[in-house]
Amino acid sequence: MNPILRNILAIILGWVAGSIVNMGLIQAGHAVFPIEGLDPNDMDALASLMPTLSFEYFIFPFLAHALGTLAGAIIAFLIASKHKMTFALAIGILFLIGGIWVNYLIPGPSWFAFSDILLAYIPMAWIGGKIGAKLLNRYGSVV
Repeated sequence: MNPILRNILAIILGWVAGSIVNMGLIQAGHAVFPIEGLDPNDMDALASLMPTLSFEYFIFPFLAHALGTLAGAIIAFLIASKHKMTFALAIGILFLIGGIWVNYLIPGPSWFAFSDILLAYIPMAWIGGKIGAKLLNRYGSVV
């Protein structure tokens, strides 16, 4: 496959796979820790409640951001033709931009915003790249 197309596919599939993991965990969080009387799709209502929520309501959002980034970075690493860690980190940057945007749209507690932005994106993308490298060393080329 053409290396440029393969790299474009790495970013697209990494982003899609990470987004699927992210949204699945967000939905799971709403099922495990429901907020009485809140429609989770109503961003204005969610934004007004976020500062009042306790710690447990932030477990699934953090896991969603971290594990979504991790999954997307692994996929991007495995598919990219060269400079694989760069593509894994690019997924981290894409998700970081999204995370900053969501923290702007739905402001929560400062402790969550800082830990989310500092720990859930770039470090998880780097770890995803390392996992991808181990998978390639063990099993060889994926695509």
